[in-house]
Amino acid sequence: MNPIEKFLLFVATPAVLALALLEALVLARAKRYDWRAFCVSTFDLVARIGVNIYLPLSIAQPAIAWAHQHRLTTIALDGWVAAAVLFLGQEFCYYWYHRAGHRMRWFWGNHAVHHSTNELNLSAAIRIGMLGKLTGTAVFFVPLIWVGFDPSTVFAVLSLNLLYQFWIHATWIPKLGWLEGVFNTPAAHRVHHAANLEYLDANYGGVLMVFDRIFGTYVAERDDVPCRYGWVHPLSSYNPVEVEFHQWIGLARDLFSARSPKAVLGYLFRPPGWDPKGEGDTTEDLRRRHWAQNESSSPPRAPASHESPVGEAGAIHPAL
Repeated sequence: MNPIEKFLLFVATPAVLALALLEALVLARAKRYDWRAFCVSTFDLVARIGVNIYLPLSIAQPAIAWAHQHRLTTIALDGWVAAAVLFLGQEFCYYWYHRAGHRMRWFWGNHAVHHSTNELNLSAAIRIGMLGKLTGTAVFFVPLIWVGFDPSTVFAVLSLNLLYQFWIHATWIPKLGWLEGVFNTPAAHRVHHAANLEYLDANYGGVLMVFDRIFGTYVAERDDVPCRYGWVHPLSSYNPVEVEFHQWIGLARDLFSARSPKAVLGYLFRPPGWDPKGEGDTTEDLRRRHWAQNESSSPPRAPASHESPVGEAGAIHPAL
Protein backbone atom coordinates (compact mmCIF):
# COMPACT_ATOMS: atom_id res chain seq x y z
CA MET A 1 0.00 0.00 0.00
CA ASN A 2 1.12 3.55 -0.70
CA PRO A 3 0.84 6.19 2.07
CA ILE A 4 -2.51 7.51 0.81
CA GLU A 5 -4.01 4.02 0.72
CA LYS A 6 -2.80 3.38 4.28
CA PHE A 7 -4.28 6.70 5.42
CA LEU A 8 -7.62 5.91 3.80
CA LEU A 9 -7.85 2.41 5.27
CA PHE A 10 -6.48 2.96 8.76
CA VAL A 11 -7.39 6.59 9.47
CA ALA A 12 -10.12 7.87 7.16
CA THR A 13 -12.31 4.75 7.19
CA PRO A 14 -12.55 4.51 11.02
CA ALA A 15 -13.06 8.29 11.18
CA VAL A 16 -15.97 8.42 8.75
CA LEU A 17 -17.60 5.41 10.39
CA ALA A 18 -17.30 7.10 13.79
CA LEU A 19 -18.74 10.36 12.43
CA ALA A 20 -21.62 8.51 10.77
CA LEU A 21 -22.34 6.81 14.10
CA LEU A 22 -22.17 10.11 15.95
CA GLU A 23 -24.65 11.67 13.51
CA ALA A 24 -26.90 8.62 13.93
CA LEU A 25 -26.94 9.03 17.72
CA VAL A 26 -27.77 12.74 17.45
CA LEU A 27 -30.49 12.24 14.86
CA ALA A 28 -31.95 9.31 16.78
CA ARG A 29 -32.48 11.58 19.80
CA ALA A 30 -34.13 14.26 17.69
CA LYS A 31 -36.26 12.02 15.48
CA ARG A 32 -36.61 8.48 14.19
CA TYR A 33 -33.41 7.11 12.72
CA ASP A 34 -33.22 4.05 10.46
CA TRP A 35 -30.70 1.89 12.30
CA ARG A 36 -31.31 -1.07 10.01
CA ALA A 37 -30.21 1.03 7.05
CA PHE A 38 -27.10 2.00 9.04
CA CYS A 39 -26.30 -1.69 9.49
CA VAL A 40 -26.72 -2.36 5.77
CA SER A 41 -24.31 0.47 5.00
CA THR A 42 -21.79 -0.89 7.48
CA PHE A 43 -22.08 -4.34 5.92
CA ASP A 44 -21.38 -2.83 2.50
CA LEU A 45 -18.27 -1.07 3.83
CA VAL A 46 -16.85 -4.24 5.36
CA ALA A 47 -17.76 -6.37 2.33
CA ARG A 48 -16.21 -3.86 -0.06
CA ILE A 49 -12.94 -3.81 1.88
CA GLY A 50 -12.91 -7.61 1.81
CA VAL A 51 -13.55 -7.79 -1.92
CA ASN A 52 -10.84 -5.21 -2.62
CA ILE A 53 -8.34 -7.16 -0.52
CA TYR A 54 -9.06 -10.61 -1.89
CA LEU A 55 -10.05 -9.58 -5.42
CA PRO A 56 -7.83 -6.51 -5.93
CA LEU A 57 -7.86 -6.49 -9.73
CA SER A 58 -10.43 -4.79 -11.91
CA ILE A 59 -11.67 -6.00 -15.29
CA ALA A 60 -10.35 -2.64 -16.46
CA GLN A 61 -6.82 -3.74 -15.53
CA PRO A 62 -5.78 -4.62 -19.13
CA ALA A 63 -6.78 -1.13 -20.28
CA ILE A 64 -4.92 0.43 -17.34
CA ALA A 65 -1.79 -1.59 -18.09
CA TRP A 66 -1.94 -0.74 -21.80
CA ALA A 67 -2.39 2.98 -21.11
CA HIS A 68 0.54 3.02 -18.68
CA GLN A 69 2.78 1.11 -21.06
CA HIS A 70 1.92 3.38 -24.00
CA ARG A 71 1.64 6.65 -22.06
CA LEU A 72 2.38 9.80 -24.02
CA THR A 73 4.79 11.07 -21.40
CA THR A 74 5.52 10.80 -17.69
CA ILE A 75 4.08 13.55 -15.54
CA ALA A 76 5.71 13.96 -12.15
CA LEU A 77 3.44 15.37 -9.48
CA ASP A 78 6.09 17.84 -8.35
CA GLY A 79 4.36 21.20 -8.61
CA TRP A 80 1.06 23.01 -8.44
CA VAL A 81 0.57 23.01 -12.22
CA ALA A 82 0.72 19.21 -12.44
CA ALA A 83 -1.48 18.92 -9.35
CA ALA A 84 -4.07 21.30 -10.83
CA VAL A 85 -4.10 19.42 -14.15
CA LEU A 86 -4.57 16.12 -12.33
CA PHE A 87 -7.34 17.57 -10.16
CA LEU A 88 -9.30 18.99 -13.11
CA GLY A 89 -8.67 15.87 -15.18
CA GLN A 90 -9.90 13.77 -12.29
CA GLU A 91 -13.04 15.88 -12.02
CA PHE A 92 -13.71 15.51 -15.75
CA CYS A 93 -13.24 11.72 -15.68
CA TYR A 94 -15.23 11.41 -12.47
CA TYR A 95 -18.13 13.31 -14.01
CA TRP A 96 -18.41 10.81 -16.88
CA TYR A 97 -17.81 7.84 -14.60
CA HIS A 98 -20.61 9.01 -12.32
CA ARG A 99 -22.92 9.92 -15.17
CA ALA A 100 -22.41 6.47 -16.71
CA GLY A 101 -23.23 4.99 -13.30
CA HIS A 102 -26.72 6.43 -13.69
CA ARG A 103 -27.18 6.28 -17.45
CA MET A 104 -25.76 2.82 -18.32
CA ARG A 105 -27.41 -0.13 -16.65
CA TRP A 106 -24.24 -2.21 -16.41
CA PHE A 107 -22.61 0.42 -14.21
CA TRP A 108 -25.89 1.21 -12.42
CA GLY A 109 -25.96 -2.38 -11.17
CA ASN A 110 -23.31 -1.53 -8.58
CA HIS A 111 -23.90 2.21 -8.19
CA ALA A 112 -27.57 1.60 -7.38
CA VAL A 113 -26.46 0.24 -4.01
CA HIS A 114 -25.35 3.74 -3.04
CA HIS A 115 -28.81 5.10 -3.89
CA SER A 116 -30.78 2.26 -2.33
CA THR A 117 -31.28 3.84 1.10
CA ASN A 118 -34.55 5.72 1.50
CA GLU A 119 -33.01 8.18 3.96
CA LEU A 120 -30.00 10.37 3.25
CA ASN A 121 -27.41 10.71 5.98
CA LEU A 122 -23.70 10.23 6.53
CA SER A 123 -24.03 6.44 6.71
CA ALA A 124 -25.27 6.48 3.10
CA ALA A 125 -21.86 7.81 2.08
CA ILE A 126 -20.17 4.55 3.07
CA ARG A 127 -22.69 2.44 1.12
CA ILE A 128 -20.96 2.36 -2.28
CA GLY A 129 -21.46 -1.17 -3.57
CA MET A 130 -18.97 -4.00 -3.28
CA LEU A 131 -18.65 -4.89 -6.98
CA GLY A 132 -17.29 -1.63 -8.35
CA LYS A 133 -13.96 -3.05 -9.45
CA LEU A 134 -15.58 -6.06 -11.05
CA THR A 135 -17.75 -3.81 -13.24
CA GLY A 136 -14.69 -2.04 -14.66
CA THR A 137 -15.53 1.52 -13.67
CA ALA A 138 -11.79 2.28 -13.49
CA VAL A 139 -11.79 2.45 -17.30
CA PHE A 140 -13.10 6.02 -17.08
CA PHE A 141 -9.79 7.13 -15.52
CA VAL A 142 -7.58 5.46 -18.13
CA PRO A 143 -7.10 8.73 -20.09
CA LEU A 144 -5.27 10.25 -17.11
CA ILE A 145 -2.89 7.29 -17.09
CA TRP A 146 -2.43 7.44 -20.86
CA VAL A 147 -1.35 11.10 -20.78
CA GLY A 148 1.27 10.30 -18.16
CA PHE A 149 0.01 10.21 -14.58
CA ASP A 150 0.99 7.24 -12.43
CA PRO A 151 -1.93 4.79 -11.96
CA SER A 152 -1.54 4.56 -8.19
CA THR A 153 -1.62 8.36 -7.95
CA VAL A 154 -4.71 8.60 -10.16
CA PHE A 155 -6.69 6.17 -8.03
CA ALA A 156 -5.41 7.63 -4.77
CA VAL A 157 -6.75 11.03 -5.88
CA LEU A 158 -10.04 9.34 -6.80
CA SER A 159 -10.23 7.98 -3.25
CA LEU A 160 -9.62 11.47 -1.86
CA ASN A 161 -12.37 12.76 -4.16
CA LEU A 162 -14.77 10.22 -2.66
CA LEU A 163 -13.60 11.09 0.84
CA TYR A 164 -14.50 14.74 0.21
CA GLN A 165 -18.01 13.64 -0.67
CA PHE A 166 -18.61 12.08 2.75
CA TRP A 167 -19.84 15.29 4.39
CA ILE A 168 -22.18 16.28 1.57
CA HIS A 169 -24.52 13.40 2.44
CA ALA A 170 -25.81 15.36 5.44
CA THR A 171 -29.37 16.67 5.17
CA TRP A 172 -29.02 19.05 8.12
CA ILE A 173 -26.48 21.33 6.43
CA PRO A 174 -28.29 24.21 4.70
CA LYS A 175 -27.52 25.82 1.35
CA LEU A 176 -24.10 27.48 1.31
CA GLY A 177 -24.69 30.68 -0.60
CA TRP A 178 -22.33 31.44 -3.47
CA LEU A 179 -20.69 28.01 -3.14
CA GLU A 180 -23.83 26.46 -4.65
CA GLY A 181 -23.30 25.76 -8.32
CA VAL A 182 -19.52 25.96 -7.94
CA PHE A 183 -18.73 23.17 -5.49
CA ASN A 184 -20.54 19.93 -4.76
CA THR A 185 -22.41 20.87 -1.59
CA PRO A 186 -24.91 19.02 0.60
CA ALA A 187 -27.77 20.80 -1.18
CA ALA A 188 -26.43 19.82 -4.62
CA HIS A 189 -25.94 16.23 -3.49
CA ARG A 190 -29.41 16.03 -1.97
CA VAL A 191 -30.69 16.75 -5.46
CA HIS A 192 -28.45 14.04 -6.87
CA HIS A 193 -29.86 11.46 -4.47
CA ALA A 194 -33.47 12.54 -4.94
CA ALA A 195 -35.89 10.32 -6.86
CA ASN A 196 -38.26 13.19 -7.66
CA LEU A 197 -38.96 13.54 -11.36
CA GLU A 198 -37.75 17.13 -11.18
CA TYR A 199 -34.34 16.06 -9.87
CA LEU A 200 -33.49 12.82 -11.69
CA ASP A 201 -30.09 12.52 -13.41
CA ALA A 202 -28.44 15.64 -12.06
CA ASN A 203 -25.31 16.86 -10.26
CA TYR A 204 -22.72 14.22 -11.12
CA GLY A 205 -19.63 16.21 -10.12
CA GLY A 206 -17.22 15.09 -7.41
CA VAL A 207 -15.81 18.23 -5.81
CA LEU A 208 -16.91 20.74 -8.45
CA MET A 209 -20.13 21.45 -10.34
CA VAL A 210 -18.18 22.86 -13.29
CA PHE A 211 -18.81 19.99 -15.68
CA ASP A 212 -22.46 19.73 -14.68
CA ARG A 213 -22.72 23.37 -15.69
CA ILE A 214 -20.93 22.75 -18.99
CA PHE A 215 -22.93 19.65 -19.93
CA GLY A 216 -26.31 20.86 -18.69
CA THR A 217 -26.87 18.52 -15.75
CA TYR A 218 -26.70 20.96 -12.85
CA VAL A 219 -29.95 21.33 -10.90
CA ALA A 220 -30.31 23.54 -7.83
CA GLU A 221 -32.29 22.36 -4.83
CA ARG A 222 -35.75 23.94 -4.75
CA ASP A 223 -37.50 24.99 -1.57
CA ASP A 224 -40.87 24.00 -3.06
CA VAL A 225 -39.78 20.46 -4.03
CA PRO A 226 -38.62 18.45 -0.99
CA CYS A 227 -36.30 15.61 -1.90
CA ARG A 228 -37.55 12.02 -1.79
CA TYR A 229 -34.61 9.68 -1.47
CA GLY A 230 -34.04 6.15 -2.73
CA TRP A 231 -34.79 4.52 -6.06
CA VAL A 232 -37.65 5.63 -8.31
CA HIS A 233 -39.27 2.35 -7.28
CA PRO A 234 -38.14 2.22 -3.62
CA LEU A 235 -36.45 -0.84 -2.16
CA SER A 236 -37.91 -1.75 1.21
CA SER A 237 -35.64 -4.68 2.04
CA TYR A 238 -32.93 -4.50 4.68
CA ASN A 239 -31.38 -7.78 3.58
CA PRO A 240 -27.82 -6.71 2.67
CA VAL A 241 -27.47 -9.46 0.08
CA GLU A 242 -30.65 -8.31 -1.65
CA VAL A 243 -29.49 -4.70 -1.54
CA GLU A 244 -26.18 -5.66 -3.17
CA PHE A 245 -27.62 -7.94 -5.86
CA HIS A 246 -31.16 -6.69 -6.51
CA GLN A 247 -30.23 -4.78 -9.66
CA TRP A 248 -27.95 -7.55 -10.92
CA ILE A 249 -30.71 -10.14 -10.60
CA GLY A 250 -33.07 -7.88 -12.53
CA LEU A 251 -30.46 -7.36 -15.24
CA ALA A 252 -29.82 -11.10 -15.52
CA ARG A 253 -33.56 -11.73 -15.82
CA ASP A 254 -33.88 -9.18 -18.63
CA LEU A 255 -30.83 -10.53 -20.46
CA PHE A 256 -32.28 -14.05 -20.29
CA SER A 257 -35.53 -12.79 -21.82
CA ALA A 258 -33.81 -10.79 -24.61
CA ARG A 259 -34.66 -11.95 -28.12
CA SER A 260 -32.04 -10.07 -30.13
CA PRO A 261 -28.47 -8.78 -29.86
CA LYS A 262 -29.89 -5.25 -29.93
CA ALA A 263 -31.99 -6.01 -26.86
CA VAL A 264 -28.98 -7.53 -25.07
CA LEU A 265 -26.89 -4.42 -25.73
CA GLY A 266 -29.81 -2.21 -24.76
CA TYR A 267 -30.27 -3.92 -21.43
CA LEU A 268 -26.55 -3.68 -20.73
CA PHE A 269 -25.73 -0.16 -21.87
CA ARG A 270 -28.95 1.84 -22.18
CA PRO A 271 -30.30 3.67 -19.11
CA PRO A 272 -31.89 1.78 -16.21
CA GLY A 273 -35.55 1.12 -16.97
CA TRP A 274 -34.97 0.80 -20.72
CA ASP A 275 -37.38 -1.49 -22.53
CA PRO A 276 -37.00 -2.67 -26.16
CA LYS A 277 -40.66 -1.88 -26.80
CA GLY A 278 -40.27 1.71 -25.64
CA GLU A 279 -42.52 1.18 -22.62
CA GLY A 280 -39.88 1.34 -19.89
CA ASP A 281 -39.16 3.53 -16.90
CA THR A 282 -36.14 5.55 -17.99
CA THR A 283 -36.03 9.17 -16.92
CA GLU A 284 -37.17 10.13 -20.41
CA ASP A 285 -40.07 7.67 -20.29
CA LEU A 286 -41.21 8.90 -16.90
CA ARG A 287 -41.06 12.54 -17.95
CA ARG A 288 -42.80 11.87 -21.24
CA ARG A 289 -45.69 10.17 -19.46
CA HIS A 290 -45.79 12.95 -16.87
CA TRP A 291 -45.99 15.62 -19.57
CA ALA A 292 -48.63 13.69 -21.49
CA GLN A 293 -50.73 13.25 -18.37
CA ASN A 294 -50.46 16.92 -17.45
CA GLU A 295 -51.35 18.02 -20.96
CA SER A 296 -54.42 15.79 -21.02
CA SER A 297 -55.64 16.78 -17.55
CA SER A 298 -55.24 20.55 -17.70
CA PRO A 299 -55.61 23.23 -20.37
CA PRO A 300 -52.43 24.72 -21.83
CA ARG A 301 -51.21 28.00 -20.41
CA ALA A 302 -48.49 30.47 -21.25
CA PRO A 303 -45.36 29.95 -19.15
CA ALA A 304 -44.51 32.48 -16.47
CA SER A 305 -41.51 34.67 -17.01
CA HIS A 306 -39.31 32.47 -14.82
CA GLU A 307 -40.31 29.20 -16.52
CA SER A 308 -39.05 27.41 -19.58
CA PRO A 309 -41.46 27.45 -22.56
CA VAL A 310 -41.64 23.65 -22.37
CA GLY A 311 -43.19 23.65 -18.91
CA GLU A 312 -42.19 23.08 -15.29
CA ALA A 313 -40.60 19.65 -15.64
CA GLY A 314 -38.66 20.68 -18.70
CA ALA A 315 -37.38 23.76 -16.91
CA ILE A 316 -35.32 21.63 -14.57
CA HIS A 317 -32.77 20.46 -17.10
CA PRO A 318 -32.77 18.87 -20.53
CA ALA A 319 -33.39 15.14 -20.74
CA LEU A 320 -30.04 13.37 -20.91
